[in-house]
Amino acid sequence: MSLNEQAYQENLAVVSGFEPSLLWRWFARIGAIAHPSYHEEALANDIVDWAKSQGLPVRRDAVGNVIINKAATNGMQDMPTIALQAHLDMVPQANADTVHDFTKDPIRFRLNPDNPQWLMATGTTLGADNGIGLASCLAVLESKEIAHPALEVLLTMTEETGMVGAIGLAANELSASMMINTDTEEIGEVYIGCAGGIDADVSLPVAYEDSDFDAALSISIKGLRGGHSGIDIHKNRGNAIKLIARVLATLQQSGGHFTIVQVQGGTLRNAIPREASAIIACQAEQKNQLTVKIEAICQQIFEEIKQAESGFVSLVQDTQFDGRAISTSDSDKLIGLMNALPSGVVRYSDTVEDTVETSLSLGRVGIVDGQFEAVLLVRSLIESGKEAICTVIDSIARLAGAKAVFDGGYVGWNPEPNSAITQLTIKEYTKILGTLPQVKVIHAGLECGLIKQSHPNLDIVSIGPTIKNAHSPDEMVDIASVDVYWQLLVRILANIKASA
Repeated sequence: MSLNEQAYQENLAVVSGFEPSLLWRWFARIGAIAHPSYHEEALANDIVDWAKSQGLPVRRDAVGNVIINKAATNGMQDMPTIALQAHLDMVPQANADTVHDFTKDPIRFRLNPDNPQWLMATGTTLGADNGIGLASCLAVLESKEIAHPALEVLLTMTEETGMVGAIGLAANELSASMMINTDTEEIGEVYIGCAGGIDADVSLPVAYEDSDFDAALSISIKGLRGGHSGIDIHKNRGNAIKLIARVLATLQQSGGHFTIVQVQGGTLRNAIPREASAIIACQAEQKNQLTVKIEAICQQIFEEIKQAESGFVSLVQDTQFDGRAISTSDSDKLIGLMNALPSGVVRYSDTVEDTVETSLSLGRVGIVDGQFEAVLLVRSLIESGKEAICTVIDSIARLAGAKAVFDGGYVGWNPEPNSAITQLTIKEYTKILGTLPQVKVIHAGLECGLIKQSHPNLDIVSIGPTIKNAHSPDEMVDIASVDVYWQLLVRILANIKASA
């Protein structure tokens, strides 16, 4: 869908008075055009049309990435070309009570009612990841006041669900010698490395049959914080799928007689699941007894996680089923598999302090056409770390009679702390902050490592404003931090000569 003019004007009204105004105007426009992963074409076309109207050279590469060039400003023609990079897509997550079609509906901005210094959306992800970075790239292109060398702006396709654009970027597509990635989510931090990742899909055939059970219960877990499966993986946030699996396994272990009718949870591979549910078939005379046990298990879970997950809600209620349920043997396998699949931090780095080295997240489960499907994302700073976790998943799958398939692997980004662009960024950041920024390696998938595969001589750094709860409907951006980020970006561009 193209620009929703009404939403654009409403978003503009919310960000009115924010600085830098040019960046916020672009972000309001981005939010008014639907652009979830795999549906970024309308936004890409809008940007291409705008670039053409400004007389800026623009092209689309073989995988749809948008590349826009801008000539150097006066006095900087002899400086090295620098690339700015952002991704076009956003993570589509909505609260259960929010009706929103991410392929059509715009994002509607609002100030955080508890703290108006933060901008968020109405019941959905905001898209500040990576919409603020995208807006900053476009604002630099539009500005007539910023000093900069020759620019190449690379806007990639479908980063959030497979890094399609970065993987498909052809060698020598860029001529820049340096690049600023705009996908960091904490002001005062400079990222110079990131984890690699690989997708894991586990499938288990399950046979439905006419059941001897004559009643059913619905079990729901919701109200969890969710979040980014890389950045937030170490924060002890509950994974709704793992919690529903624990409920079922504990109920089974306690002697509960039941079988699975349906189970589902999560929505995205790279988001920590906030909600999960299951329907179990049982005997009518056992419903009350099972309900009491389930409620006791859920209360125990709440007592364990209430400091991190104060919004945890569990619900057990009667429901209907058509008399068919998964066979007892397959139900046992399903519960065992879902309970055994790991999720969370596996190992911290020995070389980078306070940094997760290897993790995985169980992001989505469901039963489709007689097959239980589990979707995971494995991350590691080292390739052997990814490989080790894949063997664990494969072993668990084999023991359960399931099949594990691994795909979509991407490399990490090896840090170069003494590179020219890193040292310049530290220098300019220190002038703004009055103190040294933190130079880090992030446990999330940035596109930098993949872009360096096709452009190995590219010197890259990643910066950005403070964004909290990315990949969840609680996503929000610190308004003041955006201006600090913008100041840094402008200073780096103006002082590239210092690193030449």
